[in-house]
Amino acid sequence: MIRSMTGFGQAEGNVGTVRVSVEVRTVNHRFFSPSIKLPSAFGRWETDVREAMRVRVSRGHVTLTARTERAQSAVAAIDEARVAEIVTRLRALHERFGLDGGVDLATVLRMPDVIAVPREDEETGTAAELVAIVERALESLGRARAEEGERLATVLLQRLELLAGALDRIAVRAPERVVAHRDRLRAAVRDLTEGLAVDEQRLAQEIAILADRLDVSEELDRFRSHITAFRGALADSAGEPVGKRLGFLLQEMVREANTTGSKGADASILHEVVAVKEELERIREQVENLE
Repeated sequence: MIRSMTGFGQAEGNVGTVRVSVEVRTVNHRFFSPSIKLPSAFGRWETDVREAMRVRVSRGHVTLTARTERAQSAVAAIDEARVAEIVTRLRALHERFGLDGGVDLATVLRMPDVIAVPREDEETGTAAELVAIVERALESLGRARAEEGERLATVLLQRLELLAGALDRIAVRAPERVVAHRDRLRAAVRDLTEGLAVDEQRLAQEIAILADRLDVSEELDRFRSHITAFRGALADSAGEPVGKRLGFLLQEMVREANTTGSKGADASILHEVVAVKEELERIREQVENLE
C-alpha cells in the first residue's frame, strides 16, 4: 500500500483521572523525524510514545501533541477542616483586638490551602494508557496517509503513461533520423568530391559509426524497464515504504533522458526529451510526498 507522508490523525481517551486528546500531523522528510509535545505529567513516558510512533511511521516529520482535560469531579476540593480552623482563628482575633466586621467566605477562601487543586504531576495513570491513545491516533493518521497515497499513485500512473507515449514517439523517429543523417552525409560527400570517385567502403564505415553514435535504442529500453519497475513498486502490496525506491528509479530515468537528448541531434526528438524531463520533474514532486 502506497502511503503519503502528509496526514493528520487524532484520538481521545483517559489516562488515570485525566481526559487526554492526542493529535498527530506528518509532512514529508527524508528520515523519521519526531517532535513530541506532552504535558509535564507524561514527560517520563516520552520514550514509549516515540517507539510507538517509530513502529507506525518510517519516514516523515511527525508532530505529536497531547492535551489534558481534568474531570469535573477532580477540578477542585475545599478543605472544610481548614475552613473551620481559619474561621475560629479569625473570630478569636476579632474579639481580642475589638475589630469591626465579621468573617466573610471570600476572605476565608483566599487563605492558603483552603482550596486544593490536584496537580498534574500527582495524577494517576500508566504509560500503557497513554500509548493506547497514541496508537489510535496513529491508526487514524495511517488511514489518512493511505487515502492520500492512493490518490498520488493514480496521478503517478497517469504521468507514467505520458512518459511511455513520449518514448514510443522517440522510438519511431529515431530510425528515420538516422536515415536522414545518412542521406545528408552522402549528399555532402558528393558535393565535396565534385564527381570524383568515392571509397564506398569507407563511406559505409562512416555511416555505420554515425548510426551507432545516434542510436538511442538501449537508452529507450532501459527507460522502459525503469517505468515497469516503477509501476511494480506502486502496485507492491507488501506494505513496505517505496518512496526511496521510486526516487532512485527517477534518478535513473533522468540519466537515460539526458543521454537520449545528447544523442538526439533532431528537433522532434529533443522536443520529446524536454517533455519527458518536465514529466519527470512533476513525478519527482509527487514522489517526495510518499513514504
